[in-house]
Amino acid sequence: MIAFSTRAVDKVREVSSTMPEAAGKSLRLYIQGVGCSGFNYGFAFDDPRDDDTVVDAGGLSVLVDPASAPLLDGASVDFVDDERGAGFVVDNPNSPDASSCGSGGCCSCG
Repeated sequence: MIAFSTRAVDKVREVSSTMPEAAGKSLRLYIQGVGCSGFNYGFAFDDPRDDDTVVDAGGLSVLVDPASAPLLDGASVDFVDDERGAGFVVDNPNSPDASSCGSGGCCSCG
């Protein structure tokens, strides 16, 4: 369903080890909405819910809600740290085509 690179898994573990509120919780990945550049993603440490899909990503439990699950199918998550900055990058084949923006596509830019 969703693949996490080794760098992404390591970064999640690093971040969770420095956050007391993350103790005993899993990483939740979800779709926050759609913008001109495609989906907006959210990451949070959370407890599982009855209707969640639980994905094993390199020994890391990732929670996905039922609305986000089909939209994240086939996505991959990486952690990048380069001259542009550091952060998680989601490559998602299901993301709306940004080139359709302004022509009845994902949003009304202008």
